[in-house]
Amino acid sequence: MVFDAVAGSGGGSPAAAPKGPLRVIFTPWFARQVAVGRWFTVFASFAILTASGATYIFGIYSKTLKSSLGYNQQTLNTISFFKDLGANLGVFSGLINEVTPPWVVLAIGATMNLVGYLMVYLAVDGRTARPPVWLVCLYIFIGANSQSFANTGALVTCVKNFPESRGIVLGILKGFVGLSGAVYTQLYLAFYGDDTKSLILLIAWLPAAISVVFVHTIRIMPYPRRRGGQETSGDPFFCFLYISIALACYLLVMIVVQKQFTFSHGAYSIAAAALLIVLFLPLCVVIKQEYKIYRERELDAALLANDPPPTITVAGDPAQVEMSTGAKAEQQASSEPPPPSSCSFGGCVKNMFRPPARGEDYTILQALVSVDMLVLFVATICGVGGTLTAIDNMGQIGQSLGYPAKSINTFVSLVSIWNYAGRVTSGFASEVLLERYKLPRTLMLTGVLLLACAGHVLIALGVPQSLYVASVIIGFCFGAQWPLVFAIISEVFGLKYYSTLYNFGGMASPVGSYILNVLVAGRLYDAEADKQPGGGFTAGGGRDKVCLGVECFKRSFLIITAATVFGALVSLVLVWRTWSFYKGDIYARFRDGAGGRHDGRLPVDQGRKPEAEESTPVNATAQR
Repeated sequence: MVFDAVAGSGGGSPAAAPKGPLRVIFTPWFARQVAVGRWFTVFASFAILTASGATYIFGIYSKTLKSSLGYNQQTLNTISFFKDLGANLGVFSGLINEVTPPWVVLAIGATMNLVGYLMVYLAVDGRTARPPVWLVCLYIFIGANSQSFANTGALVTCVKNFPESRGIVLGILKGFVGLSGAVYTQLYLAFYGDDTKSLILLIAWLPAAISVVFVHTIRIMPYPRRRGGQETSGDPFFCFLYISIALACYLLVMIVVQKQFTFSHGAYSIAAAALLIVLFLPLCVVIKQEYKIYRERELDAALLANDPPPTITVAGDPAQVEMSTGAKAEQQASSEPPPPSSCSFGGCVKNMFRPPARGEDYTILQALVSVDMLVLFVATICGVGGTLTAIDNMGQIGQSLGYPAKSINTFVSLVSIWNYAGRVTSGFASEVLLERYKLPRTLMLTGVLLLACAGHVLIALGVPQSLYVASVIIGFCFGAQWPLVFAIISEVFGLKYYSTLYNFGGMASPVGSYILNVLVAGRLYDAEADKQPGGGFTAGGGRDKVCLGVECFKRSFLIITAATVFGALVSLVLVWRTWSFYKGDIYARFRDGAGGRHDGRLPVDQGRKPEAEESTPVNATAQR
């Protein structure tokens, strides 16, 4: 049962006598409470982010793109690079989100997604003239860049709405992003069968449609005062976690079964229907949570009616009482700190090397030139760049080590599951360890980097049958790094300019990928292939080099292992610098209403107030 039974019945208003759960939830005013509530924003973010992972399934339609447009492998890799660049270049979306509400960012992202991928589909399907390579790169860049707009609009908003649970929020939301590739695979098989051209059409319209549906439900809300109730409880996030685990297990089973057996179109449709049911289960958690909030407010209203506040009787002239009250209010208002003034460009440049204390709101320039950000960025380049290189080359690694094609396809598909596991584990575990033992997230990031070294070493040595273990370790570590990095940025540099700083942290991915994947792994692979008899073979109008043997990636991953160890050592500098910060109460400013202005725009009392929560005036009278 989603709801606990509640006895009694009452009238039609929220403040009436207690009513049963079903008589409450099937009312228009409760539907409005759910739609404008804090928890429905989380569900809407799940939907948007689950549909925003088109970049993770490039490998499925890349062969169709290559054959339809007559590209060789080098050209296809160039297009893939622009795809990765667009997915991670989110500074523009961050800057736009600083000055506009989230719905503007989501609307821009939906438009870019539709235009970019639709043009790719029309080119692949032959409905337009064959475009030049640079134009296809531009199309794929625009479509992939919409992912950063979806992440900024949905994920950053949720972090600001739940600042005390940011590790959990980042973990679960990034977990759904990690599963999006496997979700897309199931949906396109049900909608279009094994037609990869139609898959490009699906990733053009589906994310845009979902963003449009939920565009006005994603918004920053004032942080509620903690009063022992359900407004900021972390329990629903654990329910979301269990649902996401069920979703991951279901996708895992379907991937394995579909590799072993041949499915009909009807069987794919049934599998997709079951998938959609699981995807909508978080809505039940949202309804349950909003019902608990309703019951809590109803109980508060009943207690207030039975025990009204005391009457304040003031003797004296009413005019003097009014003057006294006004003077007291003016004095109280003057004691409050003035709102922060907007910083001019000259003032920002002047103060960029005078940052506030850690945890306070840095300006963008103060954060970008800080030692903490530089250290974190270097560590992320080494860590994410190495794991992303392994993931992008997993097919070639398996081929060079002699794995059968069926096995390669299986563990390449399962990388998304391990990616999800790393994201949710690091998000939830880091939050628990930080809350209970004050263990810094920076130290957890160091541990993840060292664990990734084990996967890189297994690939470099080419131990028989070790690639299965290596894919698990690398997929897990790739996913685990992101919630930690983004949570550290929010905690050290504040939330006021988190939209921009979040996307700046994400830029470490293409930088690391270019250095370690293109300059190191790609060049050394081609050099080793040239040494072998035949030096590769020609396919698709270009030279497609194939290398066989352990030596193909040995030097590359020894270098990547050394780079990751260097990143771990660099991250220890950040551990040392932030040790005392994490040992304190880093969320103190968000308690007892202190975090009402954490986004820098909304006043504390702005937001929804359902009928049951309307403020009740204190009964004060003045008598002569």
